[in-house]
Amino acid sequence: MASMKQNITLAVEKKLLKRARAIAAERGLSVSALLSSELARLVEQEGRYQRAQARALARLRSPVSLNFGRKPDRDSLHDRQGLR
Repeated sequence: MASMKQNITLAVEKKLLKRARAIAAERGLSVSALLSSELARLVEQEGRYQRAQARALARLRSPVSLNFGRKPDRDSLHDRQGLR
């Protein structure tokens, strides 16, 4: 299935367009293809960021078990027999 494309009108400064044309030419692309690929990259990057943020927030919300088990008693903590 072919993707549907939508034409848009974009207003940019002449100096910016001149530089964009040069970059597109260096890459063997049209300005339209250059902008399309950059927009796709930006949208994908934003999606990855949002997914990572959601995972991080979910981890913060879940309880953390340090799983220490039974605490040692005071005498065993202060036993100096092994040091003599």
